[in-house]
Amino acid sequence: MTEQVAAVEHMTPVLDSPRSTPPPVPRPPTTRERLRDPLPADRLTGWLVTLVIAGIAFGLRVVGLGYPNKLVFDETYYAKDAYSLLRHGYERSWPSGADASVTGGTPDVMLESPSFIVHPPVGKWLIAGGEQLFGMNAFGWRFASLVFGTLLVVVTIRLVRRVSRSTLVGGIAGLLLTFDGLAFVMARTALLDIFLAFFVVAAVACLAADRDWMRARLADHLEDRGLPDLGGRYGPLLLVRPWRIAAGVCFGLALGSKWNAIYLLAAFALLSLAWDVGARRLAGAGWRAPTAVLRDGVPAFVSLVVLSALVYVGTWAGWLATSGGYDRQWGAQHPDALSTRLLGDGLASLLQYQRDIYAFHTGSFINSATHAYRADPAGWLVVARPIGIDAVNGITPGTDGCLGPDNCIRVISGMGTPVLWWAAVFALGAAVLLWVGGRDWRFGIPVVGVLAAWLPWFSHDTRPLFYFYAIAIIPFSVMAVALCLGRVLGPRDAGDRRMVGAIVVGAFVALVAANFAYLYPILTDTLLPYPAWLSRMWFRSWI
Repeated sequence: MTEQVAAVEHMTPVLDSPRSTPPPVPRPPTTRERLRDPLPADRLTGWLVTLVIAGIAFGLRVVGLGYPNKLVFDETYYAKDAYSLLRHGYERSWPSGADASVTGGTPDVMLESPSFIVHPPVGKWLIAGGEQLFGMNAFGWRFASLVFGTLLVVVTIRLVRRVSRSTLVGGIAGLLLTFDGLAFVMARTALLDIFLAFFVVAAVACLAADRDWMRARLADHLEDRGLPDLGGRYGPLLLVRPWRIAAGVCFGLALGSKWNAIYLLAAFALLSLAWDVGARRLAGAGWRAPTAVLRDGVPAFVSLVVLSALVYVGTWAGWLATSGGYDRQWGAQHPDALSTRLLGDGLASLLQYQRDIYAFHTGSFINSATHAYRADPAGWLVVARPIGIDAVNGITPGTDGCLGPDNCIRVISGMGTPVLWWAAVFALGAAVLLWVGGRDWRFGIPVVGVLAAWLPWFSHDTRPLFYFYAIAIIPFSVMAVALCLGRVLGPRDAGDRRMVGAIVVGAFVALVAANFAYLYPILTDTLLPYPAWLSRMWFRSWI
């Protein structure tokens, strides 16, 4: 017994030895590390994902692009204006019956007189590029929309990947946009709004890259001087910021497509300045950080506002280089006008043209106009009133492949995928909370983008407005959904939670794809028995 006690006592020191040391608590990141916040390391995979999804988007959109072989909806303006630019450098008038001549293969029936047009020329020049490549036919005048509709998917993926620091979340955003009905239809129709949407999202992607670039320069400044932070100093004044200049060029091209880009320019210029203030505060500028509004704001104004204005003027080069455009001789006819004496004949004439365009958009003619597909912007986010792009009604059995017993119909409806748009409403609400309450800067981009592309239209609701204007909204809505789905996924090392999140996210993307597939016939002018078409009209306002 004594020996057993002695043995236990001999073992006691081993049992009472210090326990294994717990892992050290990770140190908080330094100021320089927080400023750098590196992008995902899977650069090659990121581009592979981007190109694969872009290929899917392009493949879906190119099938049947040249059908119907006619000018649908406002293609009657933009496809013909583009052809006129291609031939003469400015828009000429067309005679009555010109649409039949164009679709019949004899498009050169323009009149000598100029046409008063109400939108800038960038989108029409791009449409003209497709007509130059493939001819004045439906495929030719829709080809540029196809290309830029696909590029819209690309820039959305890259923007969301950069902001979320996740290739997976960026890919989810690209897939959702690929399966949106409105983005699909606008990428297959020769209208201007798809170009506006692309250049705006490209500009925002450049500003997001500028945010990273600027923070990296601040980190470099601290590292070069061996400083933990700025210690209350303002830091380097970065006058030339390449990504911000690129954003100014893109905003100028967006304005050269449609004027409503100006609201997005203003909103994101202010958001970019807020990022500058936040970066300098993080770097340790202290009370000097808010002065970035002026010290960084002045060069930002030059890079964004002044540069975009210069680019916008440059988009009128064809009109300026010729003499027959509408209002082109105004300066010569008004040599004593102040604008002519200050700017010269050409620029004074261009300024007068802009006044006339503005007068059209705000005048009594447009404000008293009516349209069957007028859609109040209050209903855009919930797809309350889609736009009818084309319709052939009352196709009787035995004609055009209609088998009966019911009559058949062919339609192209500009309709967002409802499951996606309705989910986006909730995602945008969550984005507001996470941005304002959670101080997560990433969610500010979709919130600002949607509001800047949507709210200004309420001040113009006395004139006919159309749902397809919301094409500038959907990339930011998709971004909000993708970022929220990223929250659902959780971190990579979350174990079972990550698996459950992946199932939820996968199910939602599959649901969006299924909803898009169900709507596909009414997005593509497919022959449908009337009851089959009616089954896709879920609400009376959709008819």
